[in-house]
Amino acid sequence: MPIHFMRNVACCKELCTVEEAEPLLQWLQGQPRGKVSLKDCTHLHTAVLQVLLAAGVTVTLPPENPELARWLMPALRRARRPSRPAETESNTESNNGDLAKGDPT
Repeated sequence: MPIHFMRNVACCKELCTVEEAEPLLQWLQGQPRGKVSLKDCTHLHTAVLQVLLAAGVTVTLPPENPELARWLMPALRRARRPSRPAETESNTESNNGDLAKGDPT
């Protein structure tokens, strides 16, 4: 299988096809803080990419192929989930407060 699932890291190897998208999604749902290594990945089907983007997963190692890394890593970095949910809640509260201050009603 092109994705080797370990305790906290899923390692994508060589060609990751559409068939790997569902097992990856299931693994990530069971591992909320799971990470992914793309070091040995040479091809990533868009279905697998969509799972990674939707999950906001942390990539531990980018693809060794510089062209693949240049294409994938900016999108995956933008989609990354916050590392601590408490930070997100406090940021939301402060943003709501700022909006309320600027609201004339």
